Amino acid sequence: MKAPVERVRRLPLWQPLAVRDFRLLWLGQSISLFGDQFYLVALYWLVQHVSGSGVALGTVLMVAGASQALFQLIGGAVGDRFPPRTLMLGSDILRTAITLLITLIVYLNVTQLWHLYVLSAIFGSVEAFFYPAYMSAIPMLIMNDHLPAGNALLRGTRRLMASIGPPIAGVVITSVSLTAAFGIDAITFVLSAITLWLMRQRRREETAEDAQAGAIRSATPEGLIKSIGDGLRYAFNHKIVWPLLIYVSVIEFSFVGPSTVGLAVMARQRFGGDEGASALGWMLGAFGAGMLIGMLLAGSLRIKQHRGRLIITLVFTIGLGLAMLSFATHVIWAAVVLALMGLGGGLANILILSWMQETADPRMLGRVMSLMMFAVAGLEPLSFLLAGIVADVSLIWVFIGGGTIMIITSLLSLGSAILNAD
Repeated sequence: MKAPVERVRRLPLWQPLAVRDFRLLWLGQSISLFGDQFYLVALYWLVQHVSGSGVALGTVLMVAGASQALFQLIGGAVGDRFPPRTLMLGSDILRTAITLLITLIVYLNVTQLWHLYVLSAIFGSVEAFFYPAYMSAIPMLIMNDHLPAGNALLRGTRRLMASIGPPIAGVVITSVSLTAAFGIDAITFVLSAITLWLMRQRRREETAEDAQAGAIRSATPEGLIKSIGDGLRYAFNHKIVWPLLIYVSVIEFSFVGPSTVGLAVMARQRFGGDEGASALGWMLGAFGAGMLIGMLLAGSLRIKQHRGRLIITLVFTIGLGLAMLSFATHVIWAAVVLALMGLGGGLANILILSWMQETADPRMLGRVMSLMMFAVAGLEPLSFLLAGIVADVSLIWVFIGGGTIMIITSLLSLGSAILNAD
């Protein structure tokens, strides 16, 4: 029995957990992500209860997303001037306070829609400071060789919690109360903050020169606008970071709209009637399962050679699969294609993120991560809008259009620096 356990422990996927601080980060974020599902489900029900309007729910979520996007670049600049652990800990404390406030107004039954707009905006702005720090902390805790495994564990856990959390949250809301659901989320933020407080966090391989530069930056910090500009110039001139940011943007723009709006329209039009909702569930489930497997696979395999070629191939394949969805006439066919696309997407996700963390200057990493998240936050609503407009004209072109953009991007990348970068 001991031998198989030892073999499992030696798998690359589990090796980051041997590092105490990473283990604490993973544990705290797993708990927090589980609590986030309670917050989301409870928020959906609360807005419906207060307003009875789908538009109200959409605008509450839009306000949260817009505030996060608005402060994203600032969050990255601040993240490069302060220790990530400090920013994450402060963010968790603030999010605990916000969630407790929501819990209180729900308990007192005094909730008004404007409360949710204001608190969602504050919540989104706080998250804009948390996530660049969170993503830049990972390469400080583990070695470069373990970055794919570390990212796979963290992102795979996020997907797992998004799968198991909502059903449990629904049971709590139904059998206990909305107040309990928000209260549980607040408790998970407290537990996450405790794990962050327990971390020792030392920047690995920090040199005296790095420490001196950090002290100078702390004593005479650049203005935020200049700091953001420096980050933009650094990313634009980097032969690896910039192409990877382009890939993230293209994937987000080309895929998110078709995979949400397009699949929902497909389920209604092609697999409609009583089976439409079930078909949508199977398709989304197949993609999610493939994505999780792809992430775990990326973390289990030490892919160092020809990463650029592999990423280009994956983007081409995903684009081809997206275009093929336009001809899917049966839910099983669509689910199989989506599962394979998810597998490729999970691999590409971890490879791109890990390569970016490994390559970027640690002094710029917060700004680089914020640029990536800013691209996602900015392009996601546009992708939703365009997919909806095109779907009203022709469902086929929603998938063909998105797939074509990804295929063209991958072909154009055959002449880019990342093809032979490693």
